Amino acid sequence: MPVIDRIQAFADEIAAWRQDLHAHPELLYDVERTAGFVADKLTAFGCDAVVTGIGRTGVVGVIRGGASNRAIGLRADMDALPIREVRDLPYRSRVPNRMHACGHDGHTAMLLGAARYLAETRDFDGQAVLIFQPAEEGGGGGEAMVEDGLMERFGIEAVYGMHNIPGLPLGRFAIRPGPIMASTDRFTITVEGRGGHAALPQHTVDSVVAASHVVIALQSIVSRNLDPLQSAVVSVCALEAGEAFNVLPQTVILRGTVRALSQEVRDLVKARIAALVSGVAAAFGAQGTTDFGSSYPVTENDPAEARFMADVAAGLVGEAHVERDVAPMMAAEDFSYMLGRRPGAYLFIGNGDSAALHHPHYDFNDAAGPIGASFWARLVETGLPLREAG
Repeated sequence: MPVIDRIQAFADEIAAWRQDLHAHPELLYDVERTAGFVADKLTAFGCDAVVTGIGRTGVVGVIRGGASNRAIGLRADMDALPIREVRDLPYRSRVPNRMHACGHDGHTAMLLGAARYLAETRDFDGQAVLIFQPAEEGGGGGEAMVEDGLMERFGIEAVYGMHNIPGLPLGRFAIRPGPIMASTDRFTITVEGRGGHAALPQHTVDSVVAASHVVIALQSIVSRNLDPLQSAVVSVCALEAGEAFNVLPQTVILRGTVRALSQEVRDLVKARIAALVSGVAAAFGAQGTTDFGSSYPVTENDPAEARFMADVAAGLVGEAHVERDVAPMMAAEDFSYMLGRRPGAYLFIGNGDSAALHHPHYDFNDAAGPIGASFWARLVETGLPLREAG
C-alpha cells in the first residue's frame, strides 16, 4: 500500500494505540481517559500547543511549520457506543456493554500517527490543528467544540474529516461534492386515548389502534410527498404501550428518526409528521402530538474542498482507487457543525471486509491506520505548501 515510509516505520505503534483505546471505550463526553491518552501523546510528540477541555472534553493539538499564519483543521472523533462486544479479541473491550463499534479508536489513532509525523518533519508552512472530538454518537460534540470557539481560537480557515467504511476495500477512498451524509432528527410521538377494560372497547378510545395507524401513515410521507429523486427516511424505532393483557392503555409513545439530504426536505418531512400524527389520531378520537429533538444538520462538502481531498487521496493511492462521486449515506455526522462554520469536506477510507458499523462484531482494520495517517500528513503538506526560497 502507498504509505509514507516514516509512518510505516511506526505502524505497529499506531495499531498499539488503537488497540489500547479499543480496550478502554468511553461514551459521549465522558472520554477523560481517551482525552488524557491523546493529550499525553501530542505532548510527547512535541506539538507546539496541546489544549484540553474544548467542547467539555475535546483536545486540540497545534503543530507549526514555517512562518505562515494559515491554519487547517483535521478532526477525529473519540467516543464509543453502548454495545456489548462479542468477539474474543486480545484487546476486546474491558468495559461491560461498551465498545468501539464505529472505529473512532482507529480515527483517533490515525490522526495521532499523522501528528507524530508532522511534528517530526514540519514540511509545511502554517499550522496543522489536530481536533479530537468527544460525543459524536448522538451528543453533538462537534457543535460543542464549535460553540466553544474552536475555529476562531485556532484561526482555522478550512476543516476536514474522515470516517472508515466497511466494505470499501483497503487502500481506497470515497468522497462527493455536496451532501454526503444526512441530517438527523429524533422524534417522540404521544398518542393519548382513553384507557379502559379490554373487554369493553366501546367505552374507550383505543390509543394502540390509533398509534398503529399513525405508524402506517408515516410510511406514506417519503413515497407520496417527496420528488422520487429526493431522499429521506422516516423510521419508527420504539413503541411503548400498556403493561397488562386485559387493559387498553391511555397512552402510547412512539420514538424514531428522520433523515434527509437537504434542509428543504428535512423541513417538509417534519411538518408532514406533525400533521399526520395530529390528524390520524383525531380520526380515532385520540390526541396526537410530536416533539422533535437532538438533531444534526446535513453534512455537506464544499465542492472545491472535496476535489482537494480527492486529489490528495489520488496522489497517495492512485486515481483508480478514489471514488469522487460516491452515493451519499443516510447516516448522520456531527462534523456537519464544523462544516457549517468553515469550508471543508468529509471523506471515507476503506476498512476492507469487516462487519458493519455499529455491529457487535465490528473491528477497525489496523492495516488502514498508516494509510489514513499518511493521507492526513499529505493533506497538510499539500494544503500548506512550503514557499520556495527566493
